[in-house]
Amino acid sequence: MLQDTQTIRYYQRLTDAFVELWNRGYRMDDMRMYLDGYIAALQHGNAIEPYLIHRLEEEANRYLHDVSNFTMTQLQPDYY
Repeated sequence: MLQDTQTIRYYQRLTDAFVELWNRGYRMDDMRMYLDGYIAALQHGNAIEPYLIHRLEEEANRYLHDVSNFTMTQLQPDYY
């Protein structure tokens, strides 16, 4: 579980990007490459501590592997 506020912000941006990529038609391999690049940028930029980056990567991978995060909800039509 993430507890550092900056790490949580990165996680939220990352998961929002995953959903946006999914909605645009990208799939898991593409999002995995996106995650790898995102993590590499955090490491090279020294944005947060290395152990927080590792924890962020674990949580992001967990998010990617949960299929329910990428299911499309069917809206029910309004009948008035």
